[in-house]
Order: sequence, then C-alpha cells, then structure tokens
Amino acid sequence: MTAKEKAEELLNKMIYHIEYNCQPSLKTMIAKQCALIAVDEILNTIEYSSQADELSKLSYWGEVKQEIEKL
Repeated sequence: MTAKEKAEELLNKMIYHIEYNCQPSLKTMIAKQCALIAVDEILNTIEYSSQADELSKLSYWGEVKQEIEKL
C-alpha cells in the first residue's frame, strides 16, 4: 500500500469513528488530527532503531504523515 493510500485509509477510519460524535463541519479536521496522532505514535516507536528495516518503516510512516497533512 502506498503512503497516500495508507493516509487516506487512516483518515477514513477516523472519520467513520467520529462521524456521529461531532459537528459535521468538524469531522474531517478532527479525523485528520487523530490520524496524525496515530502516525506520530508509530514513528515514536521506531525512530530510535538503526536497523535497515526499521529505517524503511520510519521512511514509510514519515511519508504517510506527509500525505495526511496534504488531505
């Protein structure tokens, strides 16, 4: 899955879960913030490793965060 696809998936999951609990005009903004928080938590768990596969994950999730910010 590309970083953009993952960003859209995370945002849509957040929207689904908050859709009925807030004003319609706020749901996308709140979902975006929730998705960014989730990605930051993932980044925090892997950013201190220097193994090659961990660096690849760090790069991927960094791209996902950028894509969320663009949405």
